[in-house]
Amino acid sequence: MAAVWSLLGSSARVAARIRPVCKHMFTRVSSQPRYTRENSTSPAEGLSSGLETYKVLQKYFNKRLRAMYRRISSTTDHSVVCGHHHVYFIEGDGIYRMDNRQRDLEPEQVLNVGQVSGGEEERGSKNGERKQTFQWIVQRVRLSPQEKHLAATLRAAHREELRCVVVKLKREMTTSLDPLHVLTTLDKVFSCEWATDEILFFTTLEDLRCSRVSRLDLIPGRSRITSVYEETRPDVFVEVALSRDRQLLSINCNSRTGSEVLLVDTTTTSVEPLLVQPRQPDLLYHVEHWRRTLIILANTGPGQEYQVVQAPLSNPSMVSWVSLFAPSSGSAVKDMDVVGDHCVLTVRTPTNELVLTVIPLTHPEKAYTVPLPTWACAIETQRPGLADQCKVLELLISSPVHPAVPYCLYPEDGLLLSDTEDGSVRENQDDYTTARLEACSQDGALVPVTLFHAGPVEGLRLAPLLAHVYGAYGRDLHMDFCPEKRLLLEQGWALAYCHIRGGGEKGLSWQRQACEEKKLKGVEDLHACLQHLFSSGVSSPSLTALTACSAGAVPVGALCNRHPHMIRAVTMQAPFLDVLGTMEDPSLPLTLEDREEWGDPIGNPKHRLSISSYCPLHNITPQCYPSMLLTAYSSDARVPLAGVLKYTEQLRKVIHTHFTTDPQSGCEPAPNIVLNIQPGANHLGPDDFELMLEEVIKFSRSRFDLDLHQTAHTQKYQSPKHG
Repeated sequence: MAAVWSLLGSSARVAARIRPVCKHMFTRVSSQPRYTRENSTSPAEGLSSGLETYKVLQKYFNKRLRAMYRRISSTTDHSVVCGHHHVYFIEGDGIYRMDNRQRDLEPEQVLNVGQVSGGEEERGSKNGERKQTFQWIVQRVRLSPQEKHLAATLRAAHREELRCVVVKLKREMTTSLDPLHVLTTLDKVFSCEWATDEILFFTTLEDLRCSRVSRLDLIPGRSRITSVYEETRPDVFVEVALSRDRQLLSINCNSRTGSEVLLVDTTTTSVEPLLVQPRQPDLLYHVEHWRRTLIILANTGPGQEYQVVQAPLSNPSMVSWVSLFAPSSGSAVKDMDVVGDHCVLTVRTPTNELVLTVIPLTHPEKAYTVPLPTWACAIETQRPGLADQCKVLELLISSPVHPAVPYCLYPEDGLLLSDTEDGSVRENQDDYTTARLEACSQDGALVPVTLFHAGPVEGLRLAPLLAHVYGAYGRDLHMDFCPEKRLLLEQGWALAYCHIRGGGEKGLSWQRQACEEKKLKGVEDLHACLQHLFSSGVSSPSLTALTACSAGAVPVGALCNRHPHMIRAVTMQAPFLDVLGTMEDPSLPLTLEDREEWGDPIGNPKHRLSISSYCPLHNITPQCYPSMLLTAYSSDARVPLAGVLKYTEQLRKVIHTHFTTDPQSGCEPAPNIVLNIQPGANHLGPDDFELMLEEVIKFSRSRFDLDLHQTAHTQKYQSPKHG
């Protein structure tokens, strides 16, 4: 976060006026080096003072972030799993449980991650090389139907390595964990579900693909693994999931443009999968279960958007599908749950608000809408416990600046109750405004923008702005609560979320409008969003920073090439910047799958021409770019480090060319181009708060080490040495 302040430079002075208590922390950071041919003074002294100021900033934000995390640490989360007899929860070193009947007892540890995996494992001791350690993090917990066994999936910090541990559970709590209760450990497990107390289905991840489903049988005295399903297409990803009533286990085989689902009936002795509907081009569907019938969310509605259909379990293919409900024009279905005798849809309205649509399955014509708090931007639904009656839907509702609030939906009564004393729906009491805007893009499309700010709108012209963007794979922009974003809002920033085409905010067609040779529309949308914000009195180009991760770097990098003066600073995490080079290399793990999104530059000349027109790496030109912070991960298999290195080197070269050849460049502030390479394969950074802070500290040190060694402005844009 201190890096954002530093990259924005003089905009920090404006924030200091908004919050005077912080003024002394930002004065020196605002000074920017300027290129002049007669300037021969060494910048080392200025960099040294800048380093001291940056350290103050770092300590300040570190302290504020820790305080923020403490404030929200009591927020309910859905990592709690409820069994028939116990409640299970995740702590730092493993999984614990408490007896439902004796809550006054101390929690019992049922899985110690350190004992199972060896804790922090050491790698790389050859040739005197220093050993590196990594630790395991619990991802998911699954209980067998009668709470006899527990399966936990683990992920290695900084590595693309997965594991599943199967534990035998005792009925009564004991004082300590018996290591013999760990029945087996499975490597590379991505998803797993119990069909019975003795049968576990799981998928394995290899080269970023899940193509195999296996079955673990817990036979007395031993275990047996057999293959259930293997996918041959390289663009299909396979997962297993349980229906909400736990009566069907689904094997979901999804590509970017097609679906195929196989079902296992957990209520019978047979575990042979039943195919619902064979895959066909452009057919996407997802399956739930109700009274021996299937409730299916399929893109067979008007405009190939999602609608709800029903089919008998005995004859589930598409010829038997009967339409139950289609959302109104302009609305987009984002998720589906079956709760008791009701189907509950999470829907995004034409005004970009989230609502719940409840469909009584016995009388679908009586569907009704349940409004949510006006600030609601993200919804997480909780899996029901083993003993639940499944007639209540528990939700966590949040926004980037509003911590998650638990709600309960009672579909039979049409009630949505919060955790307030009277059970009413609670509007957030914080003095923050959530505004939903629309920007008109170049072709007339209206692009949603969600804006968060504190104080009156009239004061936003002088506020620094952080704009977020993604726009790929039909995915909505991530808008769950983020303590760092809340802290920025408290510091006087405005936050904008630009829902450009390529994402899924306005339905499946929103993604189709900006894929393959139409990708440039997402760049035009981002340009329109920023223009609309500025013309509406929100901030200005000199006070604006853009942030994106992974594929969101494509529209950001393209905008920087086309309109570099629209923004002051950019932060990108695990940025995808070499679209052309990546799509030309079929040996990379995601290239074949991603060609449905970006196009095939080898087999399709139109696709090649389109990618060449916007690819951030291949359109860099000599000009003054915004300051940039690029964070990459050395072992990231999703976004190869080579592309980020090429982009950084090329960018520094053209900026150096611009400032040494353009007579008018002497009056422009020189941008900072900072490449922050972190170890491991995290892709989107560490999950753990302490690891995240450690990464920030490592970055700040490496950044100033780099700056202090580049003492001449002509050296500032030379390619750095990467350790």
